[in-house]
Amino acid sequence: MTTGTTSPATSTPAAGRTSRPAWLPDVLVVVGYLGLAMVLTSTQWGHPWRLFHQAGDQILFEWMLAHAAHAVVEGQNPLYSAGLNAPDGVNLMANTSVLGLGVPLTPVTLLFGSQAAFCVAVVCCLAGTAAAWYALLRRRLVTSRSAAVAGGLICGFAPGMIAQAGAHLHIAAQFLVPPILALVFRPAPPDGKGQPDGKGQPDGVWRPGVGLGLLLVWQVFIGEEVLVFLALAAGVFALGYALADRAAARRLAPALLGRLAVAAGVAGVLLAYPLWFQFRGPQYYSGMAFATHAFQLDAASFTASARQTVLGDDWLPGLLAPNPTEENSFFGPGLLVLAVVIVMWLGRRPLVRALAGCGVVFALLSLGTEVRVDGNATGVPGPYRLVAELPLLDLAVPARFALVCVPVLGVLVALSLDRVRAVRRATAPGLPVRLLWAGAVAAALLPLVPTPIRTVPVAPVPAFIADGGWRPLVPPGRTVVAVPPVTGAGRSPVMLWSARTGLAFPAPGGYFIGPSGPDDPAARWGAPDRPTSVLLRRVAETGAVPVLSDTDRRQAVEDLRHWRAAVVVLGRLEHGGPVRRTVDDLLGPGRPVDGGWLWDVRDRVG
Repeated sequence: MTTGTTSPATSTPAAGRTSRPAWLPDVLVVVGYLGLAMVLTSTQWGHPWRLFHQAGDQILFEWMLAHAAHAVVEGQNPLYSAGLNAPDGVNLMANTSVLGLGVPLTPVTLLFGSQAAFCVAVVCCLAGTAAAWYALLRRRLVTSRSAAVAGGLICGFAPGMIAQAGAHLHIAAQFLVPPILALVFRPAPPDGKGQPDGKGQPDGVWRPGVGLGLLLVWQVFIGEEVLVFLALAAGVFALGYALADRAAARRLAPALLGRLAVAAGVAGVLLAYPLWFQFRGPQYYSGMAFATHAFQLDAASFTASARQTVLGDDWLPGLLAPNPTEENSFFGPGLLVLAVVIVMWLGRRPLVRALAGCGVVFALLSLGTEVRVDGNATGVPGPYRLVAELPLLDLAVPARFALVCVPVLGVLVALSLDRVRAVRRATAPGLPVRLLWAGAVAAALLPLVPTPIRTVPVAPVPAFIADGGWRPLVPPGRTVVAVPPVTGAGRSPVMLWSARTGLAFPAPGGYFIGPSGPDDPAARWGAPDRPTSVLLRRVAETGAVPVLSDTDRRQAVEDLRHWRAAVVVLGRLEHGGPVRRTVDDLLGPGRPVDGGWLWDVRDRVG
């Protein structure tokens, strides 16, 4: 469908007054999306010691953004870092390094720090996704600007997007999805034939194919998981469209396959080394560090309200979703009923039928291997069981399949609003169809209005670290050990310290996925535990001071030697007193520093 054209009245000055620029409404729409994203992140702006609700994930992505800026400034390999998990380092290509966000945000990170860069990234992910879908809808699918605005709002600010944005930048960053789809599914020229580009190839193949390949590369460096879901969804949609309109599918398929072939060639060349590094480079791993199949959605979640909406609460979403970041459905009954009505009403269009089929397939996949209803297992096998052992899909988080339903619903709503706009007759005297339908859409969407993303407090970076007091004590090649040295899927103090100081020092431990050992590539959270790490984490969690032996003390020195430690630093902890006494018993008395305690272990470690 072509979009509406600008009338002369809006493109030329009228008598006695100046016309507004044709681009101004589009700019105002984008500004509105940005404003909404700023409101939703307002709980963290200006609050350095508050993080979004899944604090460990924000620390991870702050560190990744700081690493990207550090790699750009220092000219280092961005796919690997020795700044974490000393002495082995981390394969960042095999982790969610979001280099596709971190590199462009380098100026923000350098000027304002990792927290500001993270917040800017969240704003760009939400507003950018909404704006990208608005642009695709406006250019390709609808003539009504208001319809495109509504569709963009759903696609960018649905409950699943808000849930992911506060924790998972690599999932919330979906602003490349619409342009990728626009290049994959290009409409045929009016005469049904490609126009020559001067090289004997259709204009609809080479240039779009190269552009598509470059966008695929960028998306890989933002998040491969979204790209996998996009490829699956595009395949299901294409199959559904081909079944609905076989003649059109046969006409469009050659150019589509040509673009994909060109894109695959471009992306293959540019990604050859990064993908080799990911799967065979230093600290590569195989498999997944957690049981992805356990992360599924409850069937009742599709009609429930998410926590971070005006009608949401903590209890029901906690029952229906695996955790607060995976509330990827939660569309409410109104929007689902609306979608059914739209499909029944506009179902003659192949586009609508293909969208509906795609949405249903991915909604069913999100239910996992066994369907649950209201928190109870039903014993009914879930459709995901049919594909759970396939390559790539065996590593997917089933709950995230529901994110495909977000743009499906957004596009359906936009198509319906655009269709109603053309209806002129009323259902009753003085009651136009447009007003009735707009009211129905508003009633369905109002319960989904998001609230600002929740935050939790976090212990501040000790001033001794933030102000560089450690520098005279840490020679090159030595590390700063934070207490406790977190090496798994938990909130890592040293990662926050490192991120907020611009990766100023190397450190052991951290929150990442790596191999289980030098000869065991099986994936695990963090590095293999050292005995001293386990000991200090237990004290930090329980507050119980253990009785130590000389064996424990010798082991502590051995672990510190493995980490190449120069200093051990304790910041603010809930059980800081017991932890300090334990470290005193292991290493000898520490001394207070600004914001914590310090143990200088250079002489003991050697």
